[in-house]
This record gives sequence, structure tokens and C-alpha cells, in this order.
Amino acid sequence: MGQAATQSEMVVKRDLKGVAEVREFVRLVTGEYGMDDFVPCLVASELVTNALQHATSEADGDVVLRLSRTEDDALWMEVQDAACSLPHLLAADASSESGRGLFIVDQYARCWGIRALAGNSGKVVFAVIDRT
Repeated sequence: MGQAATQSEMVVKRDLKGVAEVREFVRLVTGEYGMDDFVPCLVASELVTNALQHATSEADGDVVLRLSRTEDDALWMEVQDAACSLPHLLAADASSESGRGLFIVDQYARCWGIRALAGNSGKVVFAVIDRT
């Protein structure tokens, strides 16, 4: 599945307040695409929060959010961070207070996955979100 040429990118601030800016960024981009922003904001919040919580100990590594469209007009979202540890889906239920990030992503995204970057330089977590 190919990605469209235009891509929007933001570097996330190194604190959890940056998640509010992430949602604003997602709203702007999905507005340009004519998409509803609820699910994209939810998935972006979870992926960025995971990256911030697990990657903040990595020196100098930015957390970067990228958004673009797929060839079939879905939203391609990826979050890159410098941590090499790979996240995993926890067995969480709707009443869990934490550990639900990838559970939520799994529920709302068409598909998602993780790829390690070359040279132990981190990873990218991506998700594809259909138009609603």
C-alpha cells in the first residue's frame, strides 16, 4: 500500500501537554482532507502518549508525528521515536486505567504495526484510519 506524496509532520514537545498540540495538528490536517477528526485525534493521542512515556529517557531523540493520505483516501499516521523497545498490545479492558493505548489503536485503526529503524535509531509505529 503506497502513501500519497503530501505529508504533514510535527515534532512533539517533550511533555504530555504536547498531546493537546498533537490533537490540534490532527484536526487541521484532517480538516484539509475533509475527514472527521475524532478517531484520528484519539489514535494520535494514544500513539504520541506511548512514545512520550517510553521514549523520554532517550537522549536527543525527537518524537515525530507524520500524517498523509493513502491511495484509497484513508489517513496514514506514524509516530517515530528514538527508543528501540517495541510496544506491545496488552490485554486491557475498557475499565483499565492504563495500558490501553494500543488496545484503542487496534479497535479503531484498519491496521497498524511497528517497524524498527536501521542502526538501532528507534522505531516507527503506524496506523491506517479509514474515513468515517
